[in-house]
Amino acid sequence: MNVDFAATTPIAAPLRAPVVWFMSLAAALGTSAIYPLQPAIADVAGSLGSPVTAVGFALACGPAGYLIGLALLVPMVDRFPANRVLAMQFAVLAAALAVNTVVSSVWALGPVIGVIGACSAVGAGLSSVAARLAPPHRRATILGIVTAGISAGILAGRIVGGWLADEIGWRGMILVFAAACAVVAVSCLSLLPATQGGGGRGYLATLRSIPGLVVRYSVLRLAALRGALWFFAFCAVWAGLAVALSEPPFSYSAERIGLYALAGLSGIVATRIAGTWTDRAGARRVILVGLALTGAAAAVIGFALENTAVTLVCLALFDAGLFAAQVANQSTVLAINPAAPSRFNSAYMLVYFVGGSLGTAFGAASVEWFGWPGTALLAAGTVGAAALLTVPEREDANPAAAADNAP
Repeated sequence: MNVDFAATTPIAAPLRAPVVWFMSLAAALGTSAIYPLQPAIADVAGSLGSPVTAVGFALACGPAGYLIGLALLVPMVDRFPANRVLAMQFAVLAAALAVNTVVSSVWALGPVIGVIGACSAVGAGLSSVAARLAPPHRRATILGIVTAGISAGILAGRIVGGWLADEIGWRGMILVFAAACAVVAVSCLSLLPATQGGGGRGYLATLRSIPGLVVRYSVLRLAALRGALWFFAFCAVWAGLAVALSEPPFSYSAERIGLYALAGLSGIVATRIAGTWTDRAGARRVILVGLALTGAAAAVIGFALENTAVTLVCLALFDAGLFAAQVANQSTVLAINPAAPSRFNSAYMLVYFVGGSLGTAFGAASVEWFGWPGTALLAAGTVGAAALLTVPEREDANPAAAADNAP
């Protein structure tokens, strides 16, 4: 078997606890930058004199940019000094956010949002650095802390963005995010390690290698497939829920529907716990427990939407189960080559987000096709399929050995 990396162990001292928590905070801020305009979409449309639908298409450039960032920017943290790469990404993110505050047309908004989306992939870069520098026996625990920051950013971006937009307007709100990113950019230079990964290949060679990783490494292939399945289910449930609650007999406002996202707070706690238990019990067990919890919650919520309390509990369990599975699953990917994990993380996250994009599109349409109960049951079935892929898997102390025959 040919292994295409030069080192298999981290080449820097283990991360200190304050640095890990800074990375979690930075991951939260970077990830949140793609979301704050969503609750203020009507205000943005009014100030730009554009239809809400046009602004919606402009905001869709964010996820597209995020995928580009996963492919092009995340691998840089192994090839170049991590502190400089991440500081530069936060600096560009701050600049793009600042430019966003002065755009005067929806045509200018789209490209700027695309740049913001690309740089918001900085959270994936931070998780790659964390996995590379963490000691093996605590890798999943540290990854769980950083991933908790990413989870918090997804939630806080919408909540804080909506609140600040009401208080100081959407342009002022974006300027606050820009200032925070500028502060973090400077902090990265002094707080994050300046080391780079142990991979010996060049940056362009690294990019060219990413598509082949999914084919070559069975651990990555399996993790990416099951991750895409449950992220499909996750996005389908949340997109379908918004449609179901906006229609009779509920006819809820967008603000009220948005409050359901508070149930996602459970996911932040779950990532921290899941990381610790992955280090103790192994990824496979944590994934199966998380998916069992998620599948049961999805099945129940399909028939409990009229009961708000039950719905919120099910959403909390649904999010907690999937976030726990995600931490454990991603830890197996980042352990394939701990010295240079970013390209494996890029390959995994690209497949993962393709599943989520399909789930978002499906969830919104599925409520019209099959009704809310059918949508929830289909999501539960998708989670079950991900669990079936995990059941026969065995824990492997050396994930790199799971590479198929190299060309």
